[in-house]
Amino acid sequence: RRDLHRQLSLQRAARRPRTAGKRESSPYREAFTIRQRPAEVADRAVPGHWEGDLIVGAGNASAVGTLVERTTRFTMLLHLPQRHDAASVAAVMINQMRGLPDHLRRSLTWDRGTELADYQRIQLDLDMPVYFCDPRSPWQRGSNENTNRLLRFWLTKGSDLSTHTAADLDRIAATLNQRPRPTLDLKTPAQALAELLANPAAA
Repeated sequence: RRDLHRQLSLQRAARRPRTAGKRESSPYREAFTIRQRPAEVADRAVPGHWEGDLIVGAGNASAVGTLVERTTRFTMLLHLPQRHDAASVAAVMINQMRGLPDHLRRSLTWDRGTELADYQRIQLDLDMPVYFCDPRSPWQRGSNENTNRLLRFWLTKGSDLSTHTAADLDRIAATLNQRPRPTLDLKTPAQALAELLANPAAA
């Protein structure tokens, strides 16, 4: 009978999944997924495609944004001294990436952390699509994950990352960008990016 559930202690007809509300309120329902990225991103043949993430400090109270260009492995760090919410991350990212030429600003891939919930503003201001990884799939941003592991030498786990100034982060990024990479035939990411800036036709 239809009213048998009323004899149960909870008096409900069916169990409601706890995740239903989260799915409905997700800020990424309208977003591009990594499966919609152009094939040129995967083979690294065309520069200008970036991967990003946050490196988080002790107690999730501080963070540094990381951006890695897939072809050259060039790294930029985002200074987030006060907050690392969606509005703050978007503002700093837009300010930093706005200086790049159009041909080096083709796309960005991020995970589904709430810090990029303002992705539509990023897309509009930078004229650059933002793609999101599948849930619980950080390996889909492999270049960024590898770079974050290298950056932990300076941005140590369990530390207060807000103690690093913008100048500190610039020095850290410059050090990493001057390191020769076997994947670049022992060129540095800085050299590889400089070549693309000097010759836009090759990008």
